[in-house]
Amino acid sequence: MAGLTFRDLSEIGVERIKGVGEKRRAALHDLGIDSVLDLITTYPRRWVDRTNEARIGDLEAGAEALVLVTVRDVVKRSTRNKRTIVTATVGDGTGRLHAVFFNQPWRERQLREGLTVALFGRAESYRGGLQMTNPIVDLIGDRTGRIVPIYPQSEKAQLTTWEMAGWVENALDRCRERGIADPVPESVTGPLGLVSREVAFRSIHQPDTLRDKDLARRRLAFDELFRVQVVLVMRKRALERNSLGIRHDVSGTLVQSFVERLPYSLTSAQQRAIEEISADLAAPQPMHRLLQGDVGAGKTVVAVATMLVAVQGRHQAALMAPTEVLAEQHFAGIRRLLDGLQVSDASNLFGSRPLRVELLTNRVAGAERREVLAGLADGSVDLVIGTHALIQEGVRFRHLGVVVVDEQHRFGVEQRAMLRTKGESDNPDGTVPDVLVMTATPIPRTAAMTVYGDLDVSVLDAKPAGRTEIVTHWANGELDEMAVWGDVRAEVAAGRQAYVVCPLIDESEKIEVASAEQTFERLRSGELRGLRLGLLHGRMSAADKESVMDAFRRGELDVLVATTVIEVGVDVPNATVMVILDADRFGIAQLHQLRGRVGRGEHASRCWLVTGLQEGVNPRVEALVASTDGFELAEADLELRGEGTIMNTAQKGRSDLRLASLRRDKELVALARKAAFDVVDADPTLSSQSMLADELALLFTAEDEEFLFKN
Repeated sequence: MAGLTFRDLSEIGVERIKGVGEKRRAALHDLGIDSVLDLITTYPRRWVDRTNEARIGDLEAGAEALVLVTVRDVVKRSTRNKRTIVTATVGDGTGRLHAVFFNQPWRERQLREGLTVALFGRAESYRGGLQMTNPIVDLIGDRTGRIVPIYPQSEKAQLTTWEMAGWVENALDRCRERGIADPVPESVTGPLGLVSREVAFRSIHQPDTLRDKDLARRRLAFDELFRVQVVLVMRKRALERNSLGIRHDVSGTLVQSFVERLPYSLTSAQQRAIEEISADLAAPQPMHRLLQGDVGAGKTVVAVATMLVAVQGRHQAALMAPTEVLAEQHFAGIRRLLDGLQVSDASNLFGSRPLRVELLTNRVAGAERREVLAGLADGSVDLVIGTHALIQEGVRFRHLGVVVVDEQHRFGVEQRAMLRTKGESDNPDGTVPDVLVMTATPIPRTAAMTVYGDLDVSVLDAKPAGRTEIVTHWANGELDEMAVWGDVRAEVAAGRQAYVVCPLIDESEKIEVASAEQTFERLRSGELRGLRLGLLHGRMSAADKESVMDAFRRGELDVLVATTVIEVGVDVPNATVMVILDADRFGIAQLHQLRGRVGRGEHASRCWLVTGLQEGVNPRVEALVASTDGFELAEADLELRGEGTIMNTAQKGRSDLRLASLRRDKELVALARKAAFDVVDADPTLSSQSMLADELALLFTAEDEEFLFKN
């Protein structure tokens, strides 16, 4: 008899488990548990090693500890200001302890006399005895065994850890006769020394030793990562298999002419990235590559070189940016880079013509818009820079060869695919344009392999010559802030310029942070009186924004007060100081992006992170003070935030990571990715791996399933 698959287990309702009646079934449903599969993949959040638990008699004041105790009595009282205090007296034969809970009146009902509970907290001396304040409480019940699993508990659903443990035990016992099927090939699990799936499920829920639990976790975490990687690799291979790519001519001289005209040499990282991209462009499959680079690493030059490969082969190229401000900045910068560059044109009397670069956003209207659209359709526009306006109805290309998508995290896969599909439908030969995705937000390697797992990755890990290191300081409170404005004045006196960044345009009643307009008025009449100040924010018209930026670039303004519209793409080498107000309102990645607007010239640069007076440490601010390496900061960010935010940027269906962690399981991510390539390359449609294919179809969404299995 074949083992039980995930689909089999998903079709057995949880009400079939002993002890789950209508009331308990409803409570489990509230926790997202409707089937036996849901139940056995609800893993313990901790395990109590009863052979190694602390005893009350061994506790030291000031130290955190976990103790297994019996409740002796519980008292609830109210203070004069109506706050409740519940005090439970507990003991374990070696001594007694008071557990005190503030504003948790329900603890009186929860902690009944005679109950066995695990308490985790810091023991403190109080009135000659020991006390824990608001400890974590796990209800153990009469569970025996050396290792006791602690399940997530819900006061609302009124489910206890011993009920969960009993139901899981019953489910696994009833699976024993048929066993739990293992869809991951032995050729994968064997060399990696992974235990079988059945052993893993038993040992995660009922381990004999903590080592058994660790081996089980490793196997089940691998499965989660392996499923994600198989989906991504199948998507990647299907795209390569089913799309007709363009074999670009990489031997032309246009890219070489562009590079020779640059006023600086390419870094080794830029050269390596251009070589990797050129190899992709010369191949018959469409390129699908991620270009990761730290702030100021020179991604734009690599992107322009990529687009010029298309242009020299008589194709067109498009760069899509997430905002009009960024598109306009790219347009201005790229037009400057390409000024004077000629492309060959046999229809022209001179055999060549100036390369034509145009901008297409929703702000480009009327006759100007009609002219750009006509140029795209007849091929006279070589390179277009725009927003999502590029994928709207009415935009037609003569032959789109390369698409560059900037700041990928702000676009969905759908928008990326639409631009590619537009090229395919417009191109008379049905070829699909090559896609280069850029991000200036460095992503930890494991996260890149997961979130962008359908892309090949090039990394720019060196900064161009002439970039100066940025020294970052934390200004904590008003006294420190006075020094900040003194530094700005000193830099302006030395002929330099400064940015002041504010989180909001208008004052918000809910979030009292400095607004750009109010800060501008305050600084102009106060701390920076006498200096030439400009204001820039997203609600200004394009013409006003461009006018302010041009004045700042020309040195007609000393200080630019701005919102985060300057986060990406603004390049003023003479700006050497950045002041970020309410810095604790920003994330690490955004602070790093903003900081990258200075240090772009030859002069020493500084960034001031200003916060209201804070006691103790601020991990995000301290990480930025300590490092200017974006990749190092991305790892720190992952540590501080956890990977939830990263997984949320993934496409649907990728968030089934219950045990696996992109932080802790870096090695497993890489192993799972290699295994996925081995399995998919040997069997691209998983025709001989029907159990694995069925599991993916079950666990991934309809959109993913449709994409995968249609191919």
